[in-house]
Amino acid sequence: MIMSRIEARPDEDTVAAATVTPGSLAERLLAGLPAEAVLTDPDVTSSYAHDMASFCEAGTPAAVVLPRTVEQVQHVMRVATALRVPVVPQGARTGLSGAANASEGCIVLSLVKMDRILEISPVDRIAVVEPGVVNATLSRAVGEHGLYYPPDPSSWEMCTIGGNIGTASGGLCCVKYGVTAEYVLGLDVVLADGRLMSTGRRTAKGVAGYDLTRLFVGSEGSLGIVVGAVLALKPQPPQQLVLVAEFASATAACDAICRIMEGGHVPSLLELMDRTTVKAVNDMAHMGLPESTEALLLAAFDTPDPGTDLAAVGALCEAAGATQVVPAEDAAESELLLQARRMSLTGLEAVKGTTMIDDVCVPRSRLAEMLEGVDRIAAKHRLTIGVVAHAGDGNTHPTVCFDAGDPDESRRARESFEEIMALGLELGGTITGEHGVGVLKKEWLAREIGPVGVEMQRAVKAAFDPLHLLNPGKLF
Repeated sequence: MIMSRIEARPDEDTVAAATVTPGSLAERLLAGLPAEAVLTDPDVTSSYAHDMASFCEAGTPAAVVLPRTVEQVQHVMRVATALRVPVVPQGARTGLSGAANASEGCIVLSLVKMDRILEISPVDRIAVVEPGVVNATLSRAVGEHGLYYPPDPSSWEMCTIGGNIGTASGGLCCVKYGVTAEYVLGLDVVLADGRLMSTGRRTAKGVAGYDLTRLFVGSEGSLGIVVGAVLALKPQPPQQLVLVAEFASATAACDAICRIMEGGHVPSLLELMDRTTVKAVNDMAHMGLPESTEALLLAAFDTPDPGTDLAAVGALCEAAGATQVVPAEDAAESELLLQARRMSLTGLEAVKGTTMIDDVCVPRSRLAEMLEGVDRIAAKHRLTIGVVAHAGDGNTHPTVCFDAGDPDESRRARESFEEIMALGLELGGTITGEHGVGVLKKEWLAREIGPVGVEMQRAVKAAFDPLHLLNPGKLF
């Protein structure tokens, strides 16, 4: 349940520094946890060392803890504070920024066992959940009540709500429904010293005090441990219909995107695949997409009359130079049209075996410049870089394909990644639209927000975590 108080600060003697050995840490943890919840075998703990990001260092955890209750999380944080041991919160480790990577000698606090849906209220249109609930599980559960939880990261069948909150994740439907932050009404958070705090509300409206809920969303576990969340829900929309438009240039496809958005249309999905991605999917799945395709645009509507909306958007695509426009007639055909987009990452992974996925977000009006710039960077570094994009909100995913066993190619991949982020900032964008900062982009965060911004964000961190125990080395 979402609490309505902040617990008393622990006695000073509970935070006195102590000499830590693996044995003493395990003993202290086991004093408040069942034996099966504390893992110390190096062969096991090493599997919790990192998420799915490339080029991100990770340390060796001293222990992995899998709590099932709020009280157990509080115990872990009190032990960590007393012994001055860093704590790295984790969900399903599907992240792409290294935000869940272990620090050397840390406690990895995996929250996947806290996986209960505590409440679904069709009247209040909220769900109250623990952090380990899988996104797809929640979506299906609320669907049984005629409700809809919109945030849908590509890893929605694996990723957890706690991880989604930590990284402020997005997904395919953001163009219409927005990102995770817009659906988090309130949180239960265990602070660094073990106190339990609630933020936000479970009402439709509320403006009491600073918006600490939004502060925790996207904080990557650096301010506190989310142990419960009140999430806003929407009525389940009608089944969406999809349209695919083929273009002879990425510039023409981006022109169509601008026309669609300027025309006031509100698609439930607006996705772009460049020629490199289309070819990779064709090579892998033999989908028969035309070899002449330079860009593929997918648009969907979940309105009461999606066919009319698709016809209007199809006309705008043709006016922008689409060589072919194919609207789906039913849900089954829509799903077929979406298969190519769903296969994008798998297809690009097959090109070289390793990918490095960026998530630079730029103004929609500058999408064409972004794609053109990525093409130049790929040619400069002699690399294959495919771009898929949540085009409706300007969130591009340039995906660098490289051979991780080739040191020179790995170096060029990292350099191209850095240049893509620089390009995004030059175009008035941001270094991350939905994956977060983590380890991978912390130097770039400083460039984006500037020295005063860094100073103020560090001040916020110090207020919540004065000993810097929570997810150290991330963000800054």
